[in-house]
Amino acid sequence: MKAYAIIVAGGKGLRMGGEVPKQFLPINGKPILMHTIEVFRKALDGIEIILVLPADQHEYWQKLCQDYNFCSPELIAKGGETRFHSVKNGLAFLPDDEDAVVGIHDGVRPFISKETIQRCYAAAAGGRAVVPVVPVVETIRQILPDGKSITRPRDEYRLVQTPQTFPLVMLKKAYEQSYSETFTDDASTPSDLK
Repeated sequence: MKAYAIIVAGGKGLRMGGEVPKQFLPINGKPILMHTIEVFRKALDGIEIILVLPADQHEYWQKLCQDYNFCSPELIAKGGETRFHSVKNGLAFLPDDEDAVVGIHDGVRPFISKETIQRCYAAAAGGRAVVPVVPVVETIRQILPDGKSITRPRDEYRLVQTPQTFPLVMLKKAYEQSYSETFTDDASTPSDLK
């Protein structure tokens, strides 16, 4: 199985209130994005990583790689207007390979375990779309049309995580459709759009 990872890092850091985009903030001695790339490299030997960054951050990233003596991914795609467009730009770098698996992961999520990555890729190699989830621990309230709210049973819900992992041909086919604002991640399905 040939493995690819498209690591999307298009944040501008606005919600964190800083000048430096969040993917470049240092934790434990180096930028978050470097930690994220390293965990994929350690999880899967020979994985090819496509990094997706806004065009105006490419030069800054290359400088960081020099400063930290970090081997940047060979392929760096230009970020798009939305996550959908950014992933599509990353996919354009990949060949049509029937046996390949690709995972889409958020660049600012370096704490994914190697085991989770390996399980996702192994399951996707079997021809399935794989989405890691975690249980909801907070209370969930639904706001009703009349403004009232009700508590929902949290054991019926899961929080979607990354890497969302797919056979490459499956994901490329999915990205042939037009963009919709209802797409929130790579595992959005037509039933999500109703």
